[in-house]
Amino acid sequence: MRYRVMFMERTGGSGEPSENPPEYLIPELQDGVVRDAVFIERDKPAAMHNEERLEEDDDFLSVGSEVWEYDIADGRESEFVDALANSQMVLDYAVVDESPEPE
Repeated sequence: MRYRVMFMERTGGSGEPSENPPEYLIPELQDGVVRDAVFIERDKPAAMHNEERLEEDDDFLSVGSEVWEYDIADGRESEFVDALANSQMVLDYAVVDESPEPE
């Protein structure tokens, strides 16, 4: 099964990531749950206002998002969903492909 996951991403004043959100998921996962992970896109914080830096009053709005797709081992989906909740960095997730992986 394949999941699309949107992580909260804190950024610095220039809108560049100050951390790697998927790293918060790794400690929550057992070996063999994730078969593959692919970066999809990154959205800059809304406070960027088409500027190169956040305005002084908008520093508290320095949160963007990062989207990844995860291929999950058959039968381990509930472990993955539990890990998403425990990471405390996931804004949203959805199943994008329910077909089993060919063997």
